[in-house]
Amino acid sequence: MSDVPDSPGDSPFHAERSPRDAAPQFVLPLVVRIERAAPPARTDALETAARAVLMLLADERALGDGEWARAVRDWQDARIRKVVRRARGAEWRRAEALPGITVTGKSAEVRVFPPVPLDGWPKDLARLQVSGTELDEPEPPADPDPAQPVLWLNPGLDMSAGKAMAQAGHGAQLAWWELGAAERDDWRDAGFPLAVRTADPAEWPRLTTSALPLVRDAGFTEIRPGSATVVADHPALHTR
Repeated sequence: MSDVPDSPGDSPFHAERSPRDAAPQFVLPLVVRIERAAPPARTDALETAARAVLMLLADERALGDGEWARAVRDWQDARIRKVVRRARGAEWRRAEALPGITVTGKSAEVRVFPPVPLDGWPKDLARLQVSGTELDEPEPPADPDPAQPVLWLNPGLDMSAGKAMAQAGHGAQLAWWELGAAERDDWRDAGFPLAVRTADPAEWPRLTTSALPLVRDAGFTEIRPGSATVVADHPALHTR
């Protein structure tokens, strides 16, 4: 399969049935480090998760004949599922010992792993908890840099931090797919700068009809199927 959905009707992020549902299903595991004494800030965790997804997509092991490439292709042939689990202490150290990429933000650490079958998680990841990823925001995030990509969250949805991290990852992936090779290289070489912010309710309708990449959740967890969750606003996409 190519790196992009075949058509908008075949999007891996829409709730409607498609040929993707008949393919073997895979999931992209992400683990966020949440130590009791020093949990990460919510926005930083969301941004770090989004960058982690991009780091994996751009990694040479995920491309061509790389060791992760087959798993990534199989994952992209089906629904694009991401599941965020939490770890601390020895759990985190065991997760770090598995093949993957650790991405560090200002306060957050997120490790992303190559896709695995939906029912074939490595035991050291399968035992980690999905629930409990509620994170606080010590202070309101600053306004995003207008020159950098922004992943706008739906202001009308109440998502756990883990769910929002997965959705931010979806948005980053859609933006990556929409970019040309040179634009991808520029973003990667800059270290994948991005911001995740909750959209102004008054701006959300405009964003969802702006032709920017839009994630509609398949509804496996927490929210209603078909809900618009993220708009991926990359500056390069405004020049087309």
